[in-house]
Amino acid sequence: MVFCIDVRSEVFRRHLESLDGSIETFGFAGFFGMSLEYQPLGSTQGVAQCPVLLQPAFQVPERPLGANTATSENIARKHRVRQQGKALWQLFQTSATSCFSFVESLGLGFFAKLAGDSVKSSSPPIRWPWIPAKKPPKVPLGPDLSPTDRSGLPETSRIDLVESLLRNLGMRQGFAPLVVLCGHATELTNNPYRAALDCVACGGHSGEPNARVAATLLNEETVRQGLKDRNIEIPQDTWFVAAVHNTTTDGVTLCDTHLVPASHKALVDEITGWFGQAGQLARRERAARLGEQGENQLPRRGRDWAEVRPEWGLAGNAALIVAPRSRTRGLDLGGRTFLHSYDHSQDQDLRVLELIMTAPMVVANWINMQYYASTVDPKTFGSGNKTIHNVVGRFGVLQGNGGDLMTGLPMQCVHDGKRLQHEPLRLLVVIEAPRDAVSQVILKHAVVRNLVTNGWVTLVVLDGGRTMRWTSMGEWVEA
Repeated sequence: MVFCIDVRSEVFRRHLESLDGSIETFGFAGFFGMSLEYQPLGSTQGVAQCPVLLQPAFQVPERPLGANTATSENIARKHRVRQQGKALWQLFQTSATSCFSFVESLGLGFFAKLAGDSVKSSSPPIRWPWIPAKKPPKVPLGPDLSPTDRSGLPETSRIDLVESLLRNLGMRQGFAPLVVLCGHATELTNNPYRAALDCVACGGHSGEPNARVAATLLNEETVRQGLKDRNIEIPQDTWFVAAVHNTTTDGVTLCDTHLVPASHKALVDEITGWFGQAGQLARRERAARLGEQGENQLPRRGRDWAEVRPEWGLAGNAALIVAPRSRTRGLDLGGRTFLHSYDHSQDQDLRVLELIMTAPMVVANWINMQYYASTVDPKTFGSGNKTIHNVVGRFGVLQGNGGDLMTGLPMQCVHDGKRLQHEPLRLLVVIEAPRDAVSQVILKHAVVRNLVTNGWVTLVVLDGGRTMRWTSMGEWVEA
């Protein structure tokens, strides 16, 4: 099972592995190496599903799976009308002119919804006559990878993408019968800071499209044959399936289970049971930090429109560990550590190490510094009190009805009202690799060298039996 390196995955992975010794988990950037632009059905433009360091390499439109042309066009038309109506309504709510008169003109019409939400923490959304009610499609939706002028992937590119994924992951042999690629997303209501809680590797969006695209490619027979020609052989009885970890509820949903071969149905049922047990254990651990009496209260927090702390997100992040899972398996890291799988013995040309240090390590530092700055200097780098925020033009927030646009995280993201929930520490990075190899990457890339030499990141390597730390003098010393 492959999870995002996100600190919230550490809690879930730890409890999942405790259920059965046959479960093996990996940590990898949540976009799974798929730098794509995903175009939801009915939308006129796509969404960049990759870190902001990268640009989408290809476009993947969503389409009805298994439907004929006429049915597909009909479903697409209904989605398009609904998306247009939703976009028009959001534009009216959030534009720089109409947002000031919105409450005065239509506020009374929301009384029933506000009252219902206050009592039940959840209610059906208001329906407007020009926005068709959302109905489940008769056929499932999924990524369309058919090559066209603007979208899809030719066969050679598919093999290249999948080979890169498996080599960077260190998964070239010993494939299990079922491999789960688990992206993550959050469940929130009335929260302008949703992107800060979704998958950073996916550009602040859900990692579901990336996981589904990766699983689809890995199950293609032509792709597997191409991988075999490149000395990566996936057994015929291995099946890849995508999943989504809801970090607010710690529920995991498997995607496209209708495509799973009958021979693997029992495995899917067993894994679904494991996910349920691990989710319960993870919620129990997280409930204490959120001040809840029991784990059953956590799903409510995501549905409550008045909840200012639906989850703690990445608050508390302190370290990134780049090493095989065997180095950390069984350790309680308290949901404070990014975990990236890496085996230097399979990386002779240092390409994987270079990629990790120039991308995931840099992004982890960005996240760490965002929480650090919002904690140590909330007036300058934070965004104040979340309860009096006004969203302006969908590009910023004000406190109350005036002042400057606020940046960073609100206090409710780092403080529980009594004490800080994020300890402001600069990121510790621990890499299990020869220090000479790490030195090569440092000397080659100025952005990495500036981070580790100027003290923004504390870099430690595990080199054989020695633990070495990089200093401001640009040299290694015993840690």
